[in-house]
Amino acid sequence: MLKKIFTNSFGILISRILGFIRDLLTASILGANIYSDIFFVAFKFPNLFRRIFAEGAFIQSFLPSYIASKHKNRFAAAVFIRFFTIIFIFSILVTLFSPLFTKLIAFGFDEELINMASLYVAINFYYLDFIFIVTFLAALLQYKEHFATTAFSTALLNLSLISALIIFQKSEKENIVFAMSIAVLIGGALQVLIHLYISKKLNILKRLILSLKGLNKKKESVKEDLKKFYKNFVPAIFGNSTAQISAFLDTWLASFLVSGSISYLYYANRILQLPLALFAIATATALFPTVSKKLKDKKDKEAKEILKKSFWLLVFLLSLSTVGAIVLSDEIIWLLFERGSFTGEDTKNTAFVLAMYMIGLLPYGLNKLFSLWLYANHKQIIAAKIATYSLICNIVLSVILIFYLQAAGLALSTSIAGFVLLFLTIKEFGFKEFLSFLERKKILFLLFLIFLELFILHTFKNFLFLNQ
Repeated sequence: MLKKIFTNSFGILISRILGFIRDLLTASILGANIYSDIFFVAFKFPNLFRRIFAEGAFIQSFLPSYIASKHKNRFAAAVFIRFFTIIFIFSILVTLFSPLFTKLIAFGFDEELINMASLYVAINFYYLDFIFIVTFLAALLQYKEHFATTAFSTALLNLSLISALIIFQKSEKENIVFAMSIAVLIGGALQVLIHLYISKKLNILKRLILSLKGLNKKKESVKEDLKKFYKNFVPAIFGNSTAQISAFLDTWLASFLVSGSISYLYYANRILQLPLALFAIATATALFPTVSKKLKDKKDKEAKEILKKSFWLLVFLLSLSTVGAIVLSDEIIWLLFERGSFTGEDTKNTAFVLAMYMIGLLPYGLNKLFSLWLYANHKQIIAAKIATYSLICNIVLSVILIFYLQAAGLALSTSIAGFVLLFLTIKEFGFKEFLSFLERKKILFLLFLIFLELFILHTFKNFLFLNQ
């Protein structure tokens, strides 16, 4: 199990390092202004649907249904045809009505900015079509206990964007945004190609194509499987989307604030996503197929033991990451982004947002672990209700805190909503079961490490960043 987690983590680490290089170049070349805001709005739109619709809700619903199905290949083929058709039609609608969709995500933009951004929103949205194919094939690879391809393939998107930034760095900023949008599609296409290659190598692609060809004659055989899948999929959209909808809400509200606010949120959230993806998402992804299979085989005790070991691994890693990022928030932003068009004032504002986001790292990370138990048990409807309560909390707090803390208030409300999400998820998992996970010696050791980390950071902080 540790090997699977390490494979995921290492692949994500490589991708995130390239992602930070991409963000470093973006901050240096575009800065934190209206042009960077426009690109982040355009790129956030497909990413919102990707994380909610394709990666999140789809895998969490598809994989347990696929494991339970007696006609796996036919079931997979039927799901692929239906979903890809819907996503492609949706992409066409976004192209035809791009100003309307742009207005939805950046309501505070005036008409001129809406017209500027709508072209890039239309281009970037087709990334979702590519990523659905990637996600679908990734689910089949996960069933085969193969994680490396998906973990490492996201680096291709970052490499594509880095190339665009380097090639067009001396161009007009509007041309740079256009080049980056095209690079997003190229990155998506490259991800599809590598997944097709590995799927062919593992004999997944051949079986899928044969099932697609003969689907019309045998579609009745998977009718019940599809009903169960659709029943779980719709609530799974809500159950797995709290963080993504929160990010969408942050962008929408930030469009009413001073220029650069959307960029502050983006850069800070990117740093939050590193430990979240590196530790929590990598662990949950590696565990999900195994836990689902054990629950299907009625081996609940073994599944909970796997969960317990992973729980403590995440608690230690996420807690130490949270403390370190909050204490060094200014230094992190300065080191990564303060150059070129990214000013010292931008560093100060982004660092404050980062500190507020990092408060929510532990609850969101642990929720990834406990929510997989709900999805593996086909409790998508319950997960949806939990996410709805958390989202309502986030909306109310965002509207209040934005007046006091501006962009940082949006980040803080997201973090508080994460604690609500985790509390309700653990309540459904069972407080008694959760308390059995807790061990006094490990708690005391964790506190010791946190105090030691604080001492080290405060002792060497000025020394390490003396030349800032």
